[in-house]
Amino acid sequence: MRPPTEISVLLLSLLAPGVLYAMNNIPALQKPLGMLGLGMVVLGSVLLLILLSVRHKQNIDPLFYVFAEFSFTCLMALTNALEQDGFIKGFMGFYVKMGEPHLSTAYSVLMCYWDGVVHFVVFLLIIHRMFKGKSYRELGLLWAGSSIANQLVLIPGTVVGKYGSNIGPAFLRNIPFFLVPFWAASLLLNRPREMPIIPADKVAMEQNKSLLSRPVDALLVVAALAAVAFTAFRGFVVLDCPLDACFTYTYQYEPYLKDPVGFPRVMMLGYLFYALPLLAACIYGLSRPGCGWMLDLTLLLAGALTQAQWCHIGASLHRRTPYTYRVPADKWWPVVVLNALYVALPILLALRCYAYPTYFMKHVTQAQTNAEKKKN
Repeated sequence: MRPPTEISVLLLSLLAPGVLYAMNNIPALQKPLGMLGLGMVVLGSVLLLILLSVRHKQNIDPLFYVFAEFSFTCLMALTNALEQDGFIKGFMGFYVKMGEPHLSTAYSVLMCYWDGVVHFVVFLLIIHRMFKGKSYRELGLLWAGSSIANQLVLIPGTVVGKYGSNIGPAFLRNIPFFLVPFWAASLLLNRPREMPIIPADKVAMEQNKSLLSRPVDALLVVAALAAVAFTAFRGFVVLDCPLDACFTYTYQYEPYLKDPVGFPRVMMLGYLFYALPLLAACIYGLSRPGCGWMLDLTLLLAGALTQAQWCHIGASLHRRTPYTYRVPADKWWPVVVLNALYVALPILLALRCYAYPTYFMKHVTQAQTNAEKKKN
C-alpha cells in the first residue's frame, strides 16, 4: 500500500536539513559559483524523485510539482531561521556568508519562518486536497499572494539595501521563486471558483441595499479608507517627507523604516504603489454590486499583506535588527496594535467576501428576477 502523496512529499522535504548540512561541511562544495550549480542539481534531483513518486498516477495537476518542490525549499528556509536564531548550528553558516548574506537579517529570518511553517502547511493541505479531487483554488491564491509579496520585497530590498554590494551567483536562485507564483496565480485565476446556488430574487434583494444599510460593509469601507491613509503616510515617511509628523513617527514609533537593510523601505513603497490601489479597488467593490473579482482580489491581498506584515512587525522587534532601529520599548504596544489592525483588514475583507458572496455575484436585473419567479 502506497502512502498518501502528501506524506511522501513530507518525507522527501525532511531531507532538506541533511542536504544543507552536507553543503555547509564538505569543503569541496564550498565554492561561491559552485553553490548555484549545486543548488540547481539538488532541486533537479528533488524534482526527479517527485516525478518517480507519482509515476503510477494519471492526469497529474502541473501545480503539484510546484508545490512539492517548494515544500522541500520550505524546510531549507526553516533550517536557516532556526540557525540564525541559535537553535541549531552547522547547517547554513558558509552558504549565508558566501552565498546570500542577506539571509541573516531579521527580515529574512521572519520570512524563513513564514515559509517553513505557513507555506509548508499550506502546500501539504493543497496536495492532500488535490489528490482527493477537492478544490484548492482559494488556498492556492492565498499562497500566491503571500509568495509574490515576499519576492517583491526580498529581491529589490536586497539589491538596494546594504547587502547589494555582496550579491553573488547564488542570489540567482530567487528568479524561479519570483516567476513561478505569477504563473501559478494565472492558472488558478483561470479556473472556475466554487459558488453557492442562490435564487435570483435573493441576489437582487441583497444588491439593492445601500452601503448604509449594510453596516459591516460600511465599517469595512471606513477601515479601508483609514488603511489607505496609513499606507500613504508610511510611503511618504520612507520617501523622506520633511513634515514634522513623518519625522516624529520615524524616530519615535517605527525607526525600523530607516533600517539600511532596505527591506522596510521597499515594503512601504510596495504598499504605496500596489496595496493602496488594491485597497481603493476593494472600497469600490464594497460599494458597487456584482464585482465578482472581489472574491479573488481579497484572497490575494490577504495572503500578501499577512506575509508582509508578519515580516515587518517581527523584524522591527527582532534582536537581529540593531537596537537603534527597533520599536522603542515605550511605543511597543501602539505600533504593534496599529500594524496588527492594518493586517486584520484584508483578512476580514476576504472572510466577508467568502462568507456572504451574494453581493458580489453577477448583477441580476429585475427582468431576470421576474422571469425566474414565473418559471418556478
